[in-house]
Amino acid sequence: MGKIYGSAAEALDGLLFDGMTIAAGGFGLCGIPELLLSAIRDAGTKDLTFASNNAGVDDFGIGILLQTRQVKKMMSSYVGENAEFMRQYLAGELEIEFNPQGTLAERMRAGGAGIPGFYTKTGVGTEVAEGKEHKEFDGETYILERGIFADLSIVKAWKADETGNAIFRKTARNFNPPAAMCGKTCIMEVEEIVPVGSLDPDAIHLPGVYVHRLVQGTHEKRIEQRTVREA
Repeated sequence: MGKIYGSAAEALDGLLFDGMTIAAGGFGLCGIPELLLSAIRDAGTKDLTFASNNAGVDDFGIGILLQTRQVKKMMSSYVGENAEFMRQYLAGELEIEFNPQGTLAERMRAGGAGIPGFYTKTGVGTEVAEGKEHKEFDGETYILERGIFADLSIVKAWKADETGNAIFRKTARNFNPPAAMCGKTCIMEVEEIVPVGSLDPDAIHLPGVYVHRLVQGTHEKRIEQRTVREA
């Protein structure tokens, strides 16, 4: 059976359920699987846990699911550009598990590699380390972080072939590959799907073996912080 589906809703068919954990790609406002997030919103799936670097902004990315109160918990490293995210957290309406950015990426990668946990120095002596196992190696203290094993991965690539071998552009590569790896099923939306053999094997960022379903669509190009020179 081919991996290409006609729409985001079709690609998600049979995979969504209340209370599930979803790993989502994206960095700032780039590489966000916006078509799949909109389809999840329309499906009405609730009590979701998202593992994602950030939650977009109020009207884009995971932010649209915060507006509809479909998200129960966020596992993130940055929340600064989303006012509703901050409001829900401060009001006690949203559970947040903060992660240093590199730790979150490694937790996803570890899950994709079948690694249940790893030790890191990052976060030692801070709130991040509270309640976690501490262990000394060569006189240095490390904390145990758990790999992330998600029910579903949703990611966005710039270009992919029909088997899912994918290329990500610029900083969209930061979180999309590890997020894709750690889900039981991975759906990838793509700006352009090309025939098998069209892509240079040395340029592939994510092998198609990790990708189960593909959907192509038109995507919005946003700028997170527009800065211009004075006239």
